[in-house]
Amino acid sequence: MTTATRDDLTGYLRRLGVTDPGAPSEEGLYALARAHVERVPFENTGIQLGRPPGIDPASSVRRIAAGRGGYCFHLNGAFALLLEELGYEVTRHLGGMHGDPLSRDAGGDHLALTVRVGGREHFVDVGMGDGPYEPLPLREGVYAQGFAYRLEPAEVTWDGGGEGGGWSLHRDGVPTPRMNFRSAPAAMADFEPAHRRLSTAEDSPFRQSFVMLRRGAGGIDRLHGRMLVHTAADGTRTVRELTTAEEFYGAVTGVFDRGLDDLSPEDRTALWTRVTRAHEAWRASRAETAG
Repeated sequence: MTTATRDDLTGYLRRLGVTDPGAPSEEGLYALARAHVERVPFENTGIQLGRPPGIDPASSVRRIAAGRGGYCFHLNGAFALLLEELGYEVTRHLGGMHGDPLSRDAGGDHLALTVRVGGREHFVDVGMGDGPYEPLPLREGVYAQGFAYRLEPAEVTWDGGGEGGGWSLHRDGVPTPRMNFRSAPAAMADFEPAHRRLSTAEDSPFRQSFVMLRRGAGGIDRLHGRMLVHTAADGTRTVRELTTAEEFYGAVTGVFDRGLDDLSPEDRTALWTRVTRAHEAWRASRAETAG
């Protein structure tokens, strides 16, 4: 693992639009988390191009400062490091994202964070893309942040027959409505096996489909392949199909604030070709199902 320099962290804060984070406080934590989900997208560009970035937190800090995003291991990993450098007490947890709302698994395909400040613990997650807009108190309850989130203590499981105490976050209207995480602390090395699988296995959803997400105060923007969807807090959905590479990359930079300077012309052509191929296969499967 590498070390983030003061310049790296200053660049990270600049990306978040924060000039003075102040001393650790609940107010400061919530402001930093809101800025993160608004400005740093959940994305898998590198994975789609066959060169997934590693999850060393200092490297993730530098990538975010340079205008990139990432998925949970990058985003929550970098944010945890930033918070620690600012004086917050942060704990990393092995989690699991699930389409099955009844699943209790917390096998490590998600990095969850809790932060203690002001004598209270908070669930903090800037690594979902369509997750909470700001932290949640780590106590059972339903929390309204435009969308509704329910947090509850739960007995969770993991590979090898393990079972223990943890928490479950429930969300409505998203592909993965349940996320479980273990109460026990974890280290970044614990997430390496899941990262290798998710970023390189051909059956991984991150290899199969391009995705980019951004959470704002008023809703969620999602780019899935060539379909750009905005879901407002009242449930209204606006859908647009992007038909050209110019439209696609315009959305990447304009809607999601993801820089393109790390992508060569050949990279951009290769990504657009890959996205288009997957899009056409998706349209064909829909037509077949409808027929």
